[in-house]
Amino acid sequence: MRDSSLGKLNSRIIRCSLCPRLSDYIKKVGAEKVKRYAQEEYWARPLPSWGDPAAHGGNRTGRMFTGDSSGDWLMRAMYMAGFASMPTSSSKDDGLVLNDAYITAALKCAPPENRPTSLELGNCSQYLVAELRALQNVRVVLALGRIAFHAYCKAENIRRTFGHGLQITLLDGKTLIASYHPSRQNTNTGRLTWDMWLSVFRKVRSHLSS
Repeated sequence: MRDSSLGKLNSRIIRCSLCPRLSDYIKKVGAEKVKRYAQEEYWARPLPSWGDPAAHGGNRTGRMFTGDSSGDWLMRAMYMAGFASMPTSSSKDDGLVLNDAYITAALKCAPPENRPTSLELGNCSQYLVAELRALQNVRVVLALGRIAFHAYCKAENIRRTFGHGLQITLLDGKTLIASYHPSRQNTNTGRLTWDMWLSVFRKVRSHLSS
């Protein structure tokens, strides 16, 4: 991993204003807040790499998959599979350390109603491509959700259809695994169960151990 390259890239990401709709939205949410977080100062900027750009999760805390239910599911599974030092992710200063794992996102800003436009995803793709080039030792890529899966496939010039549990061996030797996103829409409806979710991370760990 080229730490200096990723650090410079994250600095660019934080300052990004390519998508006016998203910039306006995350600032608006950060200013208006919700009652339960009224006393907190929101991050309200594009997220440097670390998950799900949710308006009162990453947009509030400044770290992906932090401070919301998706983050709770992710960190618990990563902890159980040996990728995280603790099973919770509450703030960017909580002491959580990732082991053999790097978290990024196809979109760095929380979109209204969690629905980014193709233009916004296109604008953000330059950052994902740059991150993939800077990460030198990737062996397994876990794409959480259809948007992440297709963003990665586009960045790597791959044409495949998304499906939970899909596993692809790429020409460069990497393994791409797809999973449903741990959003409330999936976890509360049973579309994604805990057993389904944890088995994905065990599969990743198995690949890294083999």
